[in-house]
Amino acid sequence: MGHAGRVLWLGPLVMLFAVVTLIEAADTSLRAQASAVFTPLPRDVATPEHPLTPERVHLGRLSFFDPRISVDGTVSCARCHQPTLYGTDALPRSIGAEHRTHPRHAQTVVNAAVQFVQHWRGDRTSVEDQALKSLTAPLAFGNPSFASAMAKIKAISGYAPLFARAFPREEDPITPDNWGKALGAYVRTLLTPAPFDAFLQGDDRALTTAAQTGLRTFIQTGCATCHNGVGVGGTMYQKFGVTEDYWRATGSAVVDKGRFDVTQDPADLYVFKVASLRNVAMTPPYFHDGSVATLPEAVRIMARVQLGRTLTAGEVTEIVAFLESLTGPLPVSFVTAPTLPPGAVASPPTR
Repeated sequence: MGHAGRVLWLGPLVMLFAVVTLIEAADTSLRAQASAVFTPLPRDVATPEHPLTPERVHLGRLSFFDPRISVDGTVSCARCHQPTLYGTDALPRSIGAEHRTHPRHAQTVVNAAVQFVQHWRGDRTSVEDQALKSLTAPLAFGNPSFASAMAKIKAISGYAPLFARAFPREEDPITPDNWGKALGAYVRTLLTPAPFDAFLQGDDRALTTAAQTGLRTFIQTGCATCHNGVGVGGTMYQKFGVTEDYWRATGSAVVDKGRFDVTQDPADLYVFKVASLRNVAMTPPYFHDGSVATLPEAVRIMARVQLGRTLTAGEVTEIVAFLESLTGPLPVSFVTAPTLPPGAVASPPTR
């Protein structure tokens, strides 16, 4: 091959190299932007106060799926947090014991432990606190007292040795606090690393081109101002309806005052925990009251009422493509329900 031939042959390679370099630089820049506001999921979320021992996790898993502890024997955690629906129940408003309707949509239990508080209004401080208080919450398990809930557990003979192994050296390990600790330990294992996590950790191929474009749009639009951190949300409170009343955009039948009902502080009027967007494509309907059925519509409404932005159809499609990259596979221990301990609550509940 002559000199001229080599130039013609090398020219496209040089151009290709230049294009690849530019793409890599763009990817690095996008990852740098993303890494400034997002964090990959950790391998586990154990803490010194809440260790993940195999015995606690096993007990917590059984407790999660057991309806016999509720006041009417019909409600387990899995009723509102179904594995087949990515840890939700797909209802606008959940239904608790004795068919009581909850005023709000059940958020997914998956990745819940990485959030700074639990519930839409932040009235539960941790997954352990949520588990403990669910025992007597009228809209959850509905037991009249902790004592009656523990009596139900003690009536199921198979639980005694499990509590003893999970909480050794305790004279009576079947306590409300230990129930909460065990259930919390199991919930802390429900993590779903997604393609977005792999991208943050350096895998250029983890996100599609569409998802990368959507990530850039998500950041530039201002969504990441609130939806950030390891949960892509779940890190702060925010007023729902910064630029206009949220219920005008969502068509909500009831105007929920949010955290105000917990604190009675006027500054908390219409304030809610910013929802985590992990697995959001799998968990419709959306918002605290399940008032919006589709993810594209939820994206449009959020831009409108929080940022005062009217997104184009293309921008909505881009952001949705990114949000879909936040879906990760469910843990095997969650997908398959366990066989529960033998025994039954013989007597009807008393109030």
